This record gives sequence, structure tokens and C-alpha cells, in this order.
Amino acid sequence: MKTPPKLRLWHWIVLALVLAYAIDWFIQRPDEQTRTLNAAIAEHASAQLKAYPYPFRVLRTVGGKAVMGTPRSRELSVTRIIKLLHPQIDVLNTNDPAFIAAQKELAGLQFEARDIVATQPGVTAVVWELDRHWLTAHGIDLPPQ
Repeated sequence: MKTPPKLRLWHWIVLALVLAYAIDWFIQRPDEQTRTLNAAIAEHASAQLKAYPYPFRVLRTVGGKAVMGTPRSRELSVTRIIKLLHPQIDVLNTNDPAFIAAQKELAGLQFEARDIVATQPGVTAVVWELDRHWLTAHGIDLPPQ
């Protein structure tokens, strides 16, 4: 009788990756209201918002409160975010018109996404939360919560 072949290292790596993806999906899986709100953003967003490098979205809902992700906060300087979103901009010169325009664009698109969500049925408030998952996926080290 033959003994079954041993699993090779690459089998274990593939299994670990599939398991990690499944766990991440389960943890990050949005509820129905969150999916509906994100669909509303996709449907009503301007072309500029749709093309923006950061995907403004609802992370979760708690009752009527929509918790939206943002790449900016007091914890993280806007220069780091602008550098990530627009690598061609000189962030060392905060008086550079391109830097100022990028800041205004970020704020304006954040308000646009918020306004879309705030006008949806069942939403009583919109609050912002630093999108730690997106930022760490894009190489930004964040202090622990």
C-alpha cells in the first residue's frame, strides 16, 4: 500500500494564503446597510471622486451612524497622505500651489462622499475613522491604537 505523498512547502504556503484571505474577508465583510451605502457612493460619485486614489467608503454602520474611512487625521500628517496619493507633488514645500490644491481636493472629495452617505435613508450621522487597514496596506506605519 502506498503512503500518501507529503505536502510540499508550497502547498502549505498556498493553504496559509487562502486561510488568511478568508479570515480577512470575514473580519472586513460589510453588513447589508454598509454595502448599500457604498453602492450609493459608487452610483452618485463625481468622475473625480471615482478616479481618486483613495476609495472613500463606509467601513461599517452602527444603528443609523455611518462610520466612513479617511486617510487623514491628527495622528497622521497630511503631507504623508498627499505624498502617498500624489507622489509627484513636492510635499516639503507646503506653500507649493500643487500641494495646496491636493489638500483642497482631498477635503472636497471627502465632503462629497460624506454628503452622498448623509442623504441616504436611515443615516442619522456620519463619523470619520482613520482607515488603518488601507493605510497599512499602502505602506504607512501607524502607531498602535
